[in-house]
Amino acid sequence: MLRFSADENFNNDVVRGVLRRSSDVDIVRIQDMDLSGANDVAVLEWCAQEGRVLLTHDVSTITRYAYDRVRNGLPMPGVFEVARKVAIGVAIEEILLLAICSLAGEWEGQVRYLPLR
Repeated sequence: MLRFSADENFNNDVVRGVLRRSSDVDIVRIQDMDLSGANDVAVLEWCAQEGRVLLTHDVSTITRYAYDRVRNGLPMPGVFEVARKVAIGVAIEEILLLAICSLAGEWEGQVRYLPLR
């Protein structure tokens, strides 16, 4: 099962909904990991060290830093960007699907957008 981290700006209603539907999903919030206010580079580094795929709404900067890591040969377990306009229920379902159906390392070096359709 994938391990997730939710960026500081990620909708906490989505995080709570995922955990309410399946308490087995390993998802932590960046702010709970003493990374409140950390810049994107530090967040991506922490995710890489912990082997966690990042969930974010930040499509303006995370993408660039994620691909910088890939270009520099650094680990980048994956990023899923969820537009704020995506319904909470859809985001929850998509994250649960990813958690259950993805293999470890499957999203390495990739930035994807939810929903995947």
